Parts: sequence; C-alpha cells; structure tokens
Amino acid sequence: MTNNKSRRFAIINGDDFGFSAGVNQAIIQAYEQGVLTSTSLMVTGDAAEEAIAWARNHTNLAVGLHLVLVCGRSVLPPSQIPHLVDSKANFSDSPLVAGLRYQFHPAAREELRQEIRAQLEKFRASGLPLSHVDGHLHLHAHPVVLRILVELAQEFDIRVIRLPSEELGMTLKLDRRNLLTKLVWSRVFGGLRRYGEGLLASQSIKFADRVYGLLQTGSMTEEYLLGLIPQIQADLVEIYSHPAVINHGEPLNGPSGSGVAELSALLSNKVRDVMIQSGFELTNYNKVRLLKEFEQPDYRP
Repeated sequence: MTNNKSRRFAIINGDDFGFSAGVNQAIIQAYEQGVLTSTSLMVTGDAAEEAIAWARNHTNLAVGLHLVLVCGRSVLPPSQIPHLVDSKANFSDSPLVAGLRYQFHPAAREELRQEIRAQLEKFRASGLPLSHVDGHLHLHAHPVVLRILVELAQEFDIRVIRLPSEELGMTLKLDRRNLLTKLVWSRVFGGLRRYGEGLLASQSIKFADRVYGLLQTGSMTEEYLLGLIPQIQADLVEIYSHPAVINHGEPLNGPSGSGVAELSALLSNKVRDVMIQSGFELTNYNKVRLLKEFEQPDYRP
C-alpha cells in the first residue's frame, strides 16, 4: 500500500538511444505518447547524431550516458586502447570476458579510464545536460568501472548512477522463465549493488531505491508491468526497457520483436493508469534530484 505521507516517483527510462533509427523512433514515440520520461544515449551508436538532434528538440526528455564497454564500439581508436577493442574498435561481445579483463589486466584498466573519459567528453560535446550514467549490459556496475566513474564525477557533473536492484521473488511470481539466469543475476548484481551503495553514498552521488528491468530484460511487457507496479514498495524507482521499432536492414537491439512489445507497454494506457493508481508521479532524474527527499546528504534507500 502507498504511504500517503510520502510522494512516490517513477522514472521510466529507454536504454540504447542512438543504437539505430528504429530505437530512436521508439523512444521519442514513447516519450511523446506514453509514459517514458528519460533515456540513455550510446554516444558511439550508429544513430547517435540523430538521437542528439531529437533530444535537442525535446528538452524535457532527460538524457543520460549509456556507457558502452561491451557489445559495441569505442570512441577512441584501436591504436590507443588495443587491450579493449579489436582492429575495428569493437569491444568483446562477452560481459564475462570483458569484466575479467577489466579486473585483472593493468594495461586494460588504464585504457578503460581513457575510454570512459572519452565517452563522457563526447556526451558533453553534444551540449545535452547529463541526467545520469548507466551502462550497456550494466558493465558500469563493475567495481573497476564504477570507481573510475566516481573519480570523474565532479569533472563531468555525474550526480546520479544507476544501481540495479529488484526483488527476485517479485519477478519470479510474475514470470519464472529463465529461472537459472535470474537466480545468478540476482546474486551477482545484488553484491554489486551493495558495493555501489557504499561507494556512491560516500561521494554524495545519488541512486534510486529500486531499479527494475535487469531480471526481465527483453520482456518488460504490458502484462509484466501491470503485475509489477502495484507490488512496488519503494518510493523512488526507475523502470527501464529497450523499446524499438523494426526498420528493414537495421540491427536489432535485443531478441527479435522484444523491442516492439516493450514499446507497446510504454504506450499502454493501462500501464499509465496503474502508475497513477499506485501513487506514482512520472518524473526524471533532472527533476527529482532537486527534491529535498533526494538531496538530503544522509539519503539512503
């Protein structure tokens, strides 16, 4: 039940802005016609410049950096970061391989710092206010990456970083598919969340109480959201998904058709209604970080 004494806020984020024209189209449609309030930009995406142009014409759409350190391209040329990318500037397609390299390879860690700075600089060059930082496949939650982001936070005005956090039992009650994956991810990212909370709080970098989307990645459908939202107990949450429309010849940003289903969920009047019924105000990090509830120095979820 909603606590009537406290306001409740929901940030609805679309990841992979700039990945393709189809993703851009879906995110703008979900913002204009649906519940989406925020997005995360891949500065090296094939349609990044188009995404930036869209964002400049939609100034109330909050835009953060979707840091790409796996399954994507770098900003820096391969000659500068040979331990991170191949000859075509592509990162590894394996989060496990990339994570181990970042953890244990000293040369890779130094190159990682350079590439993270370069992506932040490219975002800053867009002229868009930086709403928040998150990462492709959540590599930004890796302790090495997170520490670099914290070190660069003051220089690049990083005030909010996504820390995935959702209740395993709640997800399994709604959908038990991919059970083993959900069990593993819940344990791994639960540990990363606990580490990240302490690190970010010590530097007054903010994070939402709960972030939903990881355990149900690719299946944030209308049905799932209608079951999820009434169960949420936290008062400041982020819900993210990967909306897309399929344009012929473009790469997909997830399993075929999943982006279309997730766009449909964000356009659903039923989803909007259940948000209202559950007491949530739709907002974004640019707005909510100005609130007293979010800016208190001792704020902890």
